[in-house]
Amino acid sequence: MARAVLRWAETRVQLLVDGICAISVTPHGYKCEEHELQTDDGYILNMQRIPEGRAGGSMGGQKKQPVLIQHDGITGFMNSPEQNLPMILADNGFDVWISNNRGTQFSRKHVSLDPAPPEYWDWSWVELVTYDLPAVFGFVFNHTGQKIHYIGHSLGSLIALTSFSEGHQADQGKSATFLCPIAYLSHLKTKLVLLAAKAFVGDILKMFGMAEFNPKGPEVAAFLKILCANPGLNCYDLVSEISGKNCCLNSSTIGFFLQHEPQSTATKNLVHLAQNGVINKYDYGRDGNLKHYGQAKPAVYNISNIPRDLPIFISHGGLDPLSDVEDVGLLLDLLKLHDVSKLSVQFLKSYAHLDFIMAVNANGFVYNQIVQFFRNQH
Repeated sequence: MARAVLRWAETRVQLLVDGICAISVTPHGYKCEEHELQTDDGYILNMQRIPEGRAGGSMGGQKKQPVLIQHDGITGFMNSPEQNLPMILADNGFDVWISNNRGTQFSRKHVSLDPAPPEYWDWSWVELVTYDLPAVFGFVFNHTGQKIHYIGHSLGSLIALTSFSEGHQADQGKSATFLCPIAYLSHLKTKLVLLAAKAFVGDILKMFGMAEFNPKGPEVAAFLKILCANPGLNCYDLVSEISGKNCCLNSSTIGFFLQHEPQSTATKNLVHLAQNGVINKYDYGRDGNLKHYGQAKPAVYNISNIPRDLPIFISHGGLDPLSDVEDVGLLLDLLKLHDVSKLSVQFLKSYAHLDFIMAVNANGFVYNQIVQFFRNQH
């Protein structure tokens, strides 16, 4: 156990020193660039770029189409180049960019704050919509001069759906792919997440004094210990308890995943996600809402306002307790007026939440379909 902890610490330190490119991309023969950009509210975000595949060169002399992947860095590189999405896209002639949200392992800088004080963590996914997503879209667009194919997994889908519904990034986006969209969380199927959600809506901030929710920190360990005392929970397999019975992960990938994931986020962000019966701004309670918004209830985002001619590909799984089939159905209902020729939906009955980014067969079931979807957009 001590040796495993030491290896994890050494790997994490090496990643922080060398970056994702040096550890996970260039050893496989790909060019890779590390970038930093600043949001309008002062957070400094880390990005990676894989400008071409291992074969190099351009596709028929044409400029490579940019793809922006939002799933926080290292997660996308846990399998071999033939099985991970960023490298598959690069080998298929795309200019691949990977974004890391604020607060995660590689995006913990700020122009005036460090991650220790609570002020650094005073944000939820609304700030990711308002500041992070426009910053990364603008950065990629300014570098490439082309409209962008967007891929969001889980939270990455929520922030893009919300942003597009507000009319943002519409002039810079070429298409959108949503894997395991979590626009709604009304039908969660995992008892641990349900209990956690109830705790988040309650007084967890006061109970633990947590501004940062660090899954590997002692405060979260104490929180999980309380939750896991409830009968019927299998806390010996937290991956399955939280993300569902993933069909197609290999053991080495799971081990690597647990070394680096899940990433830190703001506790306020998890509180907000726990409020997601509808897609609304952060609910501070009646008095707080009056103070922040000038009204008793937070404003609701209207997903049906997404431009109907935006090409959208949605892929979700039958065993995913976070992106539940019924909740995805609520999302699709809001998109019922979308141009039918611009909306594609894939349902994989045996897939759970992590299969979409780590399954050994996701290249055949999901990634090849994404590549074809992108190529169909002219």
